[in-house]
Amino acid sequence: MPRTSPPLLTGLLLAVANGTLLPVQGRINSALGARLDDGVAAAVVSFTTGLVLIAVIGLALPKGRAGLRRIVPAVKERSFPRFYVVAGGIGALYVIAQSFTIGLLGVALFTVAVITGQTVSGLFVDRLGIGPGGKRTITGVRILGSVLTIAAVVWAGSPRLGAAADVGSLLLPILLPVVAGCLMSFQQAMNGTATVHYGSPIAATLVNFMAGTVILWIAWLIKVLVVGPGHALPAEWWYYVGGPMGCVFIGLAALLVRSLGVLVTGLGMIAGQLLGSLALDLVLPAPGTVVAFPTILGTLLTLFAIIVATLPWPKGALSSRRPAKSHSGQSRRQDSGQRPVG
Repeated sequence: MPRTSPPLLTGLLLAVANGTLLPVQGRINSALGARLDDGVAAAVVSFTTGLVLIAVIGLALPKGRAGLRRIVPAVKERSFPRFYVVAGGIGALYVIAQSFTIGLLGVALFTVAVITGQTVSGLFVDRLGIGPGGKRTITGVRILGSVLTIAAVVWAGSPRLGAAADVGSLLLPILLPVVAGCLMSFQQAMNGTATVHYGSPIAATLVNFMAGTVILWIAWLIKVLVVGPGHALPAEWWYYVGGPMGCVFIGLAALLVRSLGVLVTGLGMIAGQLLGSLALDLVLPAPGTVVAFPTILGTLLTLFAIIVATLPWPKGALSSRRPAKSHSGQSRRQDSGQRPVG
């Protein structure tokens, strides 16, 4: 079996490391939402701080300024579909889905729903060629890796899934995180394409945060008009690092989809998310958190699923089509362009 090439291995390790930021960011934003008694306000703070940081970085670095100067010309020249500039709205939808469904579904069901949507849509986003890496064939190996990933996540979350009182009544609320997960693959593809034309992931990240911030501010203002504001902002600095983590996550993901594709990038970040969550539960457990044996085994199965989906398997591996048995005479007729008789 051919050995994994260094660029693929390096990119995959970066995707896994990038995924570990999500549970840490989620823990911080969740704590901020509880402190403010307002999940939407916590999302606004996260996106706004991220926007300010990436704007400062973009203006301070020469490559960042060059990328920022390419944003308007790239959009005017229609170098890519103009609606790609609102990809940050998908991130806002993800945060809104967290705010409105995690309390009802629980973290386990929410995570399973998001990852299921993200994994399945990653196959089709690659097949459609929306990302900068172009079209990638849906092979049996990639399908197997996706199925194993979903099974692994369900297994890892099974201890908490079993605690759900009535799963049947949660089917409708589950649709929102499934849709958010599906759209995340499109977001990564759109940001990756924009990065190519801007010439800098900094510019793509800035545009992403601008769109998400505008949408969340509008949502928060509507919420304030309806139910009023929450509590005052806390003084502790660590409540405000969720946004900078989002800058790193979005920028690195936009770079990785160029070489890995949307599906493999997503699978790597899913593995990182599970590893990061497991590490948090072991080192800094939330009240009532218990690390169960299925959670550990499900995390390991996820890593195996990624290996299945990313290794350079021989051409035709797990293909449903078997090579036709040909006789020498038939091969000669086909090579000469003649159709076999009889």
